[in-house]
Amino acid sequence: MHDDNKPVRDFIGYADQPPEVVWPDEARIAINFCINYEEGGELCVLNGDDRSEVRLSDVAVTARMGSRDLNIESSYEYGARVGYWRLLRAFTARGLQATVNLVGLAGWQNPRALQAMIDAGFDLQPHGWRWIDYHDVTEADEREYIRNSIEQVRELTGEAPLGYYAGLPSLNTRRLVAEAGNFLYDSDVYNDDLPYWSQDYPQLLLIPYSLDTNDSKFGRAESDYQLGDEFFTYLKDSFDILYAEGETSPKMMTVGLHARLIGRPGRIASLHRFLDYLLGHDRVWICRRNDLARYWADNYPNPAA
Repeated sequence: MHDDNKPVRDFIGYADQPPEVVWPDEARIAINFCINYEEGGELCVLNGDDRSEVRLSDVAVTARMGSRDLNIESSYEYGARVGYWRLLRAFTARGLQATVNLVGLAGWQNPRALQAMIDAGFDLQPHGWRWIDYHDVTEADEREYIRNSIEQVRELTGEAPLGYYAGLPSLNTRRLVAEAGNFLYDSDVYNDDLPYWSQDYPQLLLIPYSLDTNDSKFGRAESDYQLGDEFFTYLKDSFDILYAEGETSPKMMTVGLHARLIGRPGRIASLHRFLDYLLGHDRVWICRRNDLARYWADNYPNPAA
């Protein structure tokens, strides 16, 4: 049974006394790119669901109860068939690595692109077994989903995953992640520009994700991004402020990517431009999420643990 009082809310955070962070090579900013591997794990009656998917694609639809929606299925398939390969090339052509937010079922539906990312050195962060809202999922089912994700990553990489990101967590999610025993960090927070240790589970590091420096804004509403230039400008402005602050108080930045969105030819140029913009600056640490978590845990351990 879940506890409505957890996770606790904290409106203070680091306040005006952030830790004196020193990133590797005295970088002014740490940047992590997360590629959300979701296509195939979304709502679909073929996956045993009672309705079709409606979220984050280039088609505006309502759910079809008990039936397939071929338009949204095909829109998702574009990411799996084409978009992942464009994203992979964008990073590998520059000698960069990213993190894969892996929805378990999507990984089994499309193993080839996933293996290519693993071979390129990308790390894996489970993103739930399904790309669904976990609010009404039973505790027993969610525990089993987390266990499945752990075993999947172990099978693919030989090691258990260090991080977890449900995306739409339940009130049980963080406790179940902590109880699993292998996770160093949880990414289901959006409330800071630096990692911090959980008040509820002192051994669990919380690494903020981002929904603003995120290409999902291409698929949310007509009032959000329509052009790649809008995405690039927002990423650039975010980086510029954090980079300037990083002269005296280094921060982190997460960029969320979706193959069915940014992987389209009319949008991928904005990612190329931003990657090249980063590479035009010194003292920038472009890192995988596992690397960021390990570094923080080694250098800024929780005194309360």
